[in-house]
Amino acid sequence: MFFTYLGRELRRRSRQALVIALGLALGIGLTIAVSAASSGVKVAQNDVLKSLYGVGTDITVTQTATQGSGGAQSFGITGQTQTTTGTKTTSTSQDTARVANGSGTLASTTLTKIKSLSGVSDAVGSISLTDLNVSGSLTQSFTQKSSGSTSSSGSSSSSKSAPTSGSTSGSGGGSFSAGPPSGNFNFNQTTMQGVDVSDLSIGPMSSVTLKSGRELTASDANSAVVVVNSSYATQSSIKVGSTETLGGTKFTVVGIVTTSSSEDYFMPLAEAQKISSDTGKVTTIYVKAASSTQISTVASEISKTASGSTVSTSAELASSVSGSLSSTASLANNLGKWLSIGVLLAAFLVAALFTMSAVGRRTREFGTLKAIGWTSGRVVRQVLGESIVTGLIGGLIGIGLGYAGAFAIDKFAPTLTASSATSSASNAAGGGPGGGGATSAAHDITVHLTAPVDLSVLALAVGLAVLGGLIAGGLGGWRASSLRPADALSKVA
Repeated sequence: MFFTYLGRELRRRSRQALVIALGLALGIGLTIAVSAASSGVKVAQNDVLKSLYGVGTDITVTQTATQGSGGAQSFGITGQTQTTTGTKTTSTSQDTARVANGSGTLASTTLTKIKSLSGVSDAVGSISLTDLNVSGSLTQSFTQKSSGSTSSSGSSSSSKSAPTSGSTSGSGGGSFSAGPPSGNFNFNQTTMQGVDVSDLSIGPMSSVTLKSGRELTASDANSAVVVVNSSYATQSSIKVGSTETLGGTKFTVVGIVTTSSSEDYFMPLAEAQKISSDTGKVTTIYVKAASSTQISTVASEISKTASGSTVSTSAELASSVSGSLSSTASLANNLGKWLSIGVLLAAFLVAALFTMSAVGRRTREFGTLKAIGWTSGRVVRQVLGESIVTGLIGGLIGIGLGYAGAFAIDKFAPTLTASSATSSASNAAGGGPGGGGATSAAHDITVHLTAPVDLSVLALAVGLAVLGGLIAGGLGGWRASSLRPADALSKVA
């Protein structure tokens, strides 16, 4: 009887039921789309943090470089010299690895102390290096002219290797003139990360994906091998098996990896320390806490142990990420949330008003039902049942609209960028000699925004549909229960 009457009334008032269902569907569909976009932003943020921070890493420990630390990058004109008539050419090639600008170093003893702290599950160190390769040649031309007179001694001499431009006079009255030196030098700078190959589960290598070749293993600890970032490998035409000269040492490429990290090369920590002459030193310590609830306590203990260092937790790093990803996250979490709430409230209000209006037009019907024995509770249940079914229909339509919105975001959303700024003490861009003032270096990462719809979002949609139906049905049922049979019978023609 209940379901028979319910079906008949929904068919009889199908237009009104459809309007109410569509109103709820719009609110639910928008909520699903915004929730999916918010989930996509969180996924993108996690991808960024993994590339900056490493999977499984809860805390990082770094040492800020003092101004001018590491010394200025410089090179000397040494190498093969060729001299031809009137010209002297000196060629040079220099390959130097040094700690990345702005990075200070921590002693390995600090890493050992951190490992022994209570609440620390694991800790590894890494060293960030910059490799500067300078190659080119310096050319200087010279001429010797006769003055047309001879000296009293009757002898003459000339020099073909004057170090600077200018002119000199020989004893025979001749003059030597050297032109200004000219040269053409190429500067090629790459970045490297020395990693602890004994444990790659945390730290820089934990967020990479193998594309070809193999990854670094514990057996590579003292081997001159590297894996290369796929984007840099494509740009420089590097393949597995190639030989790369880094810091004056030849390394064999054993693998190509995909990563959003900015490093071009990854190599064993011991080899990186060797080519940079920083044995026993690291620039970053990655720490994994035994429990997520202990992160703050562990960070505090590390600050005491590694006095003067910078201790950052994953939450602090997340707050430092800026760029369009940060703006999108703010939009999704704030504007999207309140917009969804506003639309849902409007949809619920419209559904309630339509239901109450419909109940008002059914005064004669409900009065008659009460006159033949229906209780107020039964009338309320009938109205409530109709509203819940209408809400569920709206929920199904809303899920479809939500999926369409999520698909549109996934398909047409622009590429987002994220930047994590770090202070640095670097010399002038381009690698030329000079002192290092404090500057700011940014680690830029590009990510694509997705909008995944998971089961929790679908459960939310069903819950909102039922809630909308309950609100509308509750108000409509309250009005229906207040009707008296006498009022209905007095309106019977």
